Amino acid sequence: MTTAEHLDMIDRLRVREFPTEPVWSGGLSSGPGYHLVPVGRTADLWEDGGAGRREAADQINAEYGALTQSLSDRWGDPQVFSLRSLLERGLDGEEIPEPWDELSNSTDHVHLWRAGEQWLVTYVAQGAEGDPYLLMAGITVIDPP
Repeated sequence: MTTAEHLDMIDRLRVREFPTEPVWSGGLSSGPGYHLVPVGRTADLWEDGGAGRREAADQINAEYGALTQSLSDRWGDPQVFSLRSLLERGLDGEEIPEPWDELSNSTDHVHLWRAGEQWLVTYVAQGAEGDPYLLMAGITVIDPP
């Protein structure tokens, strides 16, 4: 996808109704007050040891940079929000509201912009070692804890 397509997806998420119960479908994670969706991905990283991993990281970081710059052009400078303390708090038994619990289990930080009543979120996630990197975007009306 191009940056313009990423922005279009985010614009469509901004007007999409939130479900009343959590839903996971085709990479989309939605629930009361939020949507998280992959807008870009790299190839699987199992095949070639290390060279492909570096290229994939470079690719996803370039896409991430272009998307964050485009969102910054629209909404101003982002907040870079560390999620490490949220992860630790969740592991210690504290109830972390969604989507922040899912986010803290997916990445160590996000870029955040305030857009009216919504937060725009971008980040890079990777599941297990060897899984593709995912460029993720989200919308939430739930303030960061």
